[in-house]
Amino acid sequence: MKSPLFVRCSPGLLLLVAFTLLRPGAAFADVIEFLSGAKVEGKVVKIDKQAKTVEFEAQLGGRAVNRTYTYDKIHAVTMNNKRYVLNPRLDGASKGGAKLTSSTSTDSGMVRRSKAEIDAIIDQAGRTPPDWYDATELNYPDTLDLSFPEPAPGGWNNQKNVGQFVWDIINPNASRWREGVRLMHHLLKVNQDNPVVRTRVMRSLGDMYFRFFQDYARAAYWWRQAGVKAGVPDSVHLAECYWRLGNSQMAMELLNQRTIYLGMIKLWGDMGDTRKATDLAENYVRLGGSPHDAYLLAAEACRTAGQLEPAIRYYQKVLDTPLPEKQKERVERVRNRAVVNLEAIRLFELTDPKKVVNGSYRAESMGYEGPVEVEVRVQDGRIENVEVTRHKEKQYYSALNDIPRQIIEKQGVKGVDATSKATITAEAIVNAAAKALAKGAK
Repeated sequence: MKSPLFVRCSPGLLLLVAFTLLRPGAAFADVIEFLSGAKVEGKVVKIDKQAKTVEFEAQLGGRAVNRTYTYDKIHAVTMNNKRYVLNPRLDGASKGGAKLTSSTSTDSGMVRRSKAEIDAIIDQAGRTPPDWYDATELNYPDTLDLSFPEPAPGGWNNQKNVGQFVWDIINPNASRWREGVRLMHHLLKVNQDNPVVRTRVMRSLGDMYFRFFQDYARAAYWWRQAGVKAGVPDSVHLAECYWRLGNSQMAMELLNQRTIYLGMIKLWGDMGDTRKATDLAENYVRLGGSPHDAYLLAAEACRTAGQLEPAIRYYQKVLDTPLPEKQKERVERVRNRAVVNLEAIRLFELTDPKKVVNGSYRAESMGYEGPVEVEVRVQDGRIENVEVTRHKEKQYYSALNDIPRQIIEKQGVKGVDATSKATITAEAIVNAAAKALAKGAK
């Protein structure tokens, strides 16, 4: 499964170079062209290659307004009269000659693409290494067992067992995420004659692209290469990739299966079908599944949709359901999340930045491993910055960048969502931000 040769000249790198070298003294209006077909003129203020965002200043009603846009929504950026394409619109013919349906934009701003477009995007991305790949060091201990046995023999040893090395060393360190991907590609070569291990590695690659980079096209490619289909847990994450890439129908085809996974409840909610999410939660409980987990996710689906009264009722159902004899400690954590989320909802009416006094405010909420502290800076009725200032998270670290960005984009905590593998960390950031904003309410 060797990748063909590609020209190593990424849109992100071109934008970064252009911003660095051409920005001073620029006389031309900058332009962002969105995949939806819309355009906006103004000035590029900042490009964050790590977060894959472009901060843009435009004039609205005679006032300079800053907005931050993610790469995945942008077709092209023109800076200093030079145009850089980030994502093709795919409204022409594919390399194979098949005509692709033009992308359209939904009312929510998400791009809508045909199945042919999605398949083409996934195939192209999967066969193209990321722009940073060649410059990334292959870095792992000599003691690591590259045969990647599962389950790992012996006790916990993150210098020998691949899965434990990823969990302890790669996951918590954003500076090593790329090394993790490079290691997995190396394992594909080392184990080229072992289809079982190769499948395991492919699933790990899908997981890394999904969790670390929200690179849904490459995540989908590797999960598909691993044979992920309906009836296995990863099918929910593959469905999420299809939806986030722009095809809800492909996602629904994977989600409409007899086996109910908890992640389906959240994804239906994120996709905007709150009724489907809550019905699925009720069915999950009727079939003998954990009511605490199901009701919590139903509450989150309602909360994301802004349906706060139903959300409160589901959170209360979590608290009213007796603790089981088994897994009491785990379920107690779920109950604690319901308590914290209820508290946050009651603060939502105090989180309008227009009603917050200028200043920086800090608060914390419980994440996976411990308290997550967030600082929110408000100036002239706008959320200017959201930063995670302290945490102990060891997994799903990407939420620490993605959720603050969403809060700034939405100018509040309502409607912020996270990928299905970052729910608790994202929830903690949202709750902490709500508490912080409430502290500054007039």
